[in-house]
Amino acid sequence: MKKFLATLGAALFALLPLSACAPADGLKTIRLNEVTHSVFYAPLYLADSLGYFEEEGLKIELTNGGGADAVMSAVLSGDSDIGFCGPEAALYVALGGTRDVPTVFGQLTKRDGSFLVSREDERDTFQWTDLKNKEILAGRRGGVPAMTFEYVLRENGFTDDEIDLNFDVAFNLMTAAFEEGTAQYCTMFEPVASEYQAAGKGYIVASVGQAGGEVPYTSFIAKKSWIDRNEDTVKGFLRALLKAVRYAQENSPETIAVSLDQAFPSTSRESITTSIKSYQGIDAWQTDMTMSEASFNRLQDIIESAGELPRRADMELFVDNSYAEEMYRSLNA
Repeated sequence: MKKFLATLGAALFALLPLSACAPADGLKTIRLNEVTHSVFYAPLYLADSLGYFEEEGLKIELTNGGGADAVMSAVLSGDSDIGFCGPEAALYVALGGTRDVPTVFGQLTKRDGSFLVSREDERDTFQWTDLKNKEILAGRRGGVPAMTFEYVLRENGFTDDEIDLNFDVAFNLMTAAFEEGTAQYCTMFEPVASEYQAAGKGYIVASVGQAGGEVPYTSFIAKKSWIDRNEDTVKGFLRALLKAVRYAQENSPETIAVSLDQAFPSTSRESITTSIKSYQGIDAWQTDMTMSEASFNRLQDIIESAGELPRRADMELFVDNSYAEEMYRSLNA
């Protein structure tokens, strides 16, 4: 947590427009900073491409933070209105003490979105016990992907001396390192995992998210003072996203992929389709966008198991489900 807080003030990020089209007059701009740009977060981009944000009078100005610390730094400094990252970022700040608590008001994904890729074709035989004493690229130390993977191993009976996670490779360099011969296994998000398998470079053998269970993986966070001043905006923002979540859950991957072309211009429609199929298959998105007590406690278990949580906290310290609950009820009345 100390490392996390120490980096907040130094984080830098680059702008990435969410919509390629000029907004209609009168739309209110929301400055949104996302942890990374990924098909895993499909409902966010669908809310724009399908016009749901515009229906609420909103225009999203998207910033790619490139990490949770940068996202939280942007929110705390006021450079961004809303941050989109793992809720642990807000938890760390809340535990550190602050007058204007960064508050989670909506949860988009409810499990880890990575898949385990093996050098060998073990698709029909893989068991988690196969990973004993095997080198695995699973992310940076202290990051939720790596902590979740370590938690999965411990839940499958691994002891410390049987776990060999390589934390030395930066997240965005893991697949390159794996391809060059580092480790026997590597975790990858879509569409990279499926593209890697299609190229014959490795084989998807497991979903980390399914093995780790439900956790509040990525959420929307804003300072409490901003939420209090912009309640109607928060409601409209969530209403648009809830419509997009429902669209992503109810439509075919092929249909959804067409609406994501604009958000991922350098990714083939075939790869986007495969990715959506994967994420629908693991039930990736939180239907009502609220955070449950059980999933929050599992997240704390994961962070605590990795030795990164100074003390446990009550969810009410930094989570407000009331807006998502109200919007979900209104859309399903």
